[in-house]
Amino acid sequence: MLRGRIRRGRQAHGAAEDDPLDAAQERRVRAVLALGGVPQADLPDGVQQVRLRLLERAAGGQEAPRDVSAWAAVVASNLAMDWHRAKRRQERLGERLAALRPAGPPADEETRLLSLAVARGLDGLPDAQRQVVVLRFYADLPVRSIAEQLGVPEGTVKSRLHTAVRALRARLHEDEVV
Repeated sequence: MLRGRIRRGRQAHGAAEDDPLDAAQERRVRAVLALGGVPQADLPDGVQQVRLRLLERAAGGQEAPRDVSAWAAVVASNLAMDWHRAKRRQERLGERLAALRPAGPPADEETRLLSLAVARGLDGLPDAQRQVVVLRFYADLPVRSIAEQLGVPEGTVKSRLHTAVRALRARLHEDEVV
């Protein structure tokens, strides 16, 4: 029934009639989403999700729901619950990340200057040296893992690290940061 309605709509009226939800059904879906606590800005996405699920159902060969309006309202209600679950999950993730941050005072001016000088020093290194420094000290990978990932001997990684650290140290002394 839905497929026939969609086909007839394409043939008779073009793309505007391809919408599996009529205006009344769309208003109902919006109302269910809004009453379910979905923010106004997210309502269009919710309506699109209901449309998509209805079209996927038809494309999958399933029969159209007997009462499309009721089916769409239930799907919208489920989407609203999913939205709240995702929001809570995001909040918990934020709390866990906040708990991992050091509780010390925010970075002072000296720390910021040092960070900027190190970043500039890294920019001045050859690519191969910069790569091993970042992998070793920022990604905290052991030398063996770096060597395996880059496909070079461990000695090469150690040599690049030694040369890069020496160059960074010299650069920081030149800039009178350290």
